[in-house]
This record gives sequence, C-alpha cells and structure tokens, in this order.
Amino acid sequence: MTSLSVLLTAAGFTAAGTPNAYAATSATINGSTSYQPIDGFGFSEHFGRAAVMNGSQGLSAQHQREILDLLLNRSTGAGLSILRLGIDSGIQPADPGGPNATPKYVWDGVDKGQVWLAKEVKAYGVTRFYADAWTAPGYMKTNGTDADGGTLCGLSGASCASGDWRTAYANFLVQYAKFYGQEGIGITDLGFTNEPDWTATYDSMRLTPAQAVEFTKVLGPIANAAGYKVACCDSFGWTQQKSYSSAIEADATARGYVATHTGHTYASAVDGPLPTRKRTWMSEWSPNGTTWNENWDDGSGYDGFTVASAVHDALTLGNTSGYVYWYGASLGATRGLIQMDGDNYHVSKRLWAIANYSRYIRPGSTRIAATTPDTNLRLSAFRNTDGTVTVVALNAGTGAQQVSYSLQNTGITTGTATPYLTNGSNSMARQSAVAVSGGSLTGTVPARSLVTYTIKR
Repeated sequence: MTSLSVLLTAAGFTAAGTPNAYAATSATINGSTSYQPIDGFGFSEHFGRAAVMNGSQGLSAQHQREILDLLLNRSTGAGLSILRLGIDSGIQPADPGGPNATPKYVWDGVDKGQVWLAKEVKAYGVTRFYADAWTAPGYMKTNGTDADGGTLCGLSGASCASGDWRTAYANFLVQYAKFYGQEGIGITDLGFTNEPDWTATYDSMRLTPAQAVEFTKVLGPIANAAGYKVACCDSFGWTQQKSYSSAIEADATARGYVATHTGHTYASAVDGPLPTRKRTWMSEWSPNGTTWNENWDDGSGYDGFTVASAVHDALTLGNTSGYVYWYGASLGATRGLIQMDGDNYHVSKRLWAIANYSRYIRPGSTRIAATTPDTNLRLSAFRNTDGTVTVVALNAGTGAQQVSYSLQNTGITTGTATPYLTNGSNSMARQSAVAVSGGSLTGTVPARSLVTYTIKR
C-alpha cells in the first residue's frame, strides 16, 4: 500500500475518494475518573552501551546526534523522559579494609559513558534520573564476587567473616549519586537491587523480600537525608515483584522509605497493579528474540505491535506511573529500540510503538478513564498539565475501526484532535486534524495499527 493510500485510509477514504464501510464503535473519555499520575517513559544504556553511543566503536557525531534525537526529541523522536543508570563496583573496586574502614572511592567522571549520556539527556530537558545497582561490590557479598548472585553480608542469613557491610553499601550507593551531582546531574531515584530473585553470570545479587525490607531500613534514612528517593526492587517478573512490594508494605518503617515500587516483566507480564499505594514503574523489559527485528506486526513476539501492547497493559492493567524499556540503542541481535552498527544504525518499529505513548503523555500528566465496547480496541487516555488530552488507540483487530469519541469532563468541547499513525507503513505519521465539536470527535484506526490523538481547545 502506498503512503498516500495509507493516509487516505486512515482518514476514512479509499483511493477513489469515497468513504470506506468501516465498522463503527463508540468510546468515552471521562476526565472525572482519574487513575495514576505519570512520571515518564525511559531507557538505559548500561554495560557500556553509552560509550558505544559516544563513538567508542566508530559511531560518528552526526549519527550519534540522530540516535539521541530519535530517543529524546519531542518533535521528531520518542521524547523519552527517564534515564536509568547502572551502578557497578567501579567507584570502589577494592576492599578498603573492612566495612568500618574509611572508603576508598574513585571517580573517573566517565562511568562507562553514562556521564556523557546523562548530560546529553539533560540537555533535552530530562530531569528524572534513576540510578540502580545490579550488585554490591563482591567483597561485600557472601560469594566474594560481583557476579553469580551472593547476598550482602550482614543481612539476616548472610553472615560473613569480613563483617556487616550493610551501612557501607548504603553509603556506597549514595556516594555514586553524589558523584553525578558533581557532574551536574541530579539523581532523583536510587535503587539497591536489580532482579534479586535471579542469579546471573554477570553482576547480580540475591535478596529475599525479607532481606530487601531489612536493607531498605538501612538505606532509607541515609538516602533520604541526601535528597534521594528509594526505589525497590526490580524483580525479574511482575508477579514476583508483588512479594517484594507486599513485604515492604507490611513493614511500617520500610513502607515509609520506598517511594517507588519497580518491577520487570521477563518472568511474568503485567496482570494487575502491584500491592501498594505508592507509585509503580515497569522498570525494565525487552521482548525475547534472537535476531534484529525492525517489523511492526510479524507475529514474532518482538515486533513493534508486541511492545505497544505491553506498554498499554502496563499503563491500564498495572496502573504504572513509569515505563522504562531496557536498551534504547544496543548492538548485534538486540531487542533494543535502535541497533548501532559501527557508523551505521537501524531503527526498529519498537521505537515508534513506545513513541506513540511517550511523546505525548508527558511527566505530570494523569491517566483518565477511556472505555469502549470493542474488545479489539485498546484505549488509554491522559490529561496533560497544559490542558491537552492524549488518547492512544491500539487496534488489535484485522479490520479498520471507526470510533466516535465522547469527551466528558475534560474541559474540551470544541477544538482539534491531531492523529499520529504507526503501523507497517507509518512511523508516528501526522494525519489531518479532526474537528472536536460538542465534546466529540470521530476518527478511524486502521487494522493492527496504533493511533495517538493530541486533543486541544
């Protein structure tokens, strides 16, 4: 199908200019029903990917800027608004002589390219920086190495001849954030564990829910005194994270220190909210896949449509305030949004699947009610701080769907709605504006497509 015919189809016309006989349905957007606030959408470049983006493997300055624009530009890219930084043992690689010895911190001002990236991200207006540790330094753990699990010495059930490293580890984490502060980057959220229920052959550390609660009560006062919010616990799966969140909520002290509950969706997908009234983030995921894939809807399970569906579920089933994809840009057979390849790069439809949400659902917005009787039409709606309303419609059906939207209690009775279309032939392609009259508008979502409406008076 040509680009012209796609545009005509999206507008509700055939190439001959006659209306298409689309199925019709209704939808209600109700601003009087509010759900979760939105913190933003983000990505990471941990494990040296930031250095690759900064040219360590031949990426030119021009292509570097193009990749940054694709991820962060609010007019031409995804407008992502959270950067997740990976903490490793680099700032104190050697045992200073025990947990009560004076720490021997070192700082190279580079942090495997992450400092450069954080500064670039900040220049795009991003203010949310989540620093998260995969492990404590190996000498602080029961197994003596950064990799292969092990548990922080001093926690219940984890005694070590070297002593109790809990406070030293808390100070280590805060010092990492302070080093970024020296570089002009304000860390906002600080995490002490990544996938504590999974033993990896690389940086990893095991913590039970009870141990996570125990350490939260050590880190919490130290982090809060330094101005950082605590996030926990980045479990390997959403269902598994519920055990960590439940344990934290059951302890009054820990509950007061954890500002954001974070979970991944590798072992299990989002199927409902986490058991907390605090804000929650889907803080890492990329779909399974063994080859680089740029397609929108090929049934592979790691195409753009799959990612769009996962974002929708996180927002509407999980009531998540944040959605942080794994790699923004990576190498080889990555499931990242962009593949870096020397001085070349390739863009997956996964990027535009997220962009349809992230570009127009801004930090500070609030999800509001969006309902429809069509079970193939996956709707979400958001009220932004500037008074605009964003409606995102993902059509899982095999036929185009005409939708009559009723805007209730949104403050918008007349105005315009601008649709942006993503599917196999389009990537956030702007469509002709639709008039809003009498608090309603009508638009068509092509089959197996994603359309975002930005609605304003």
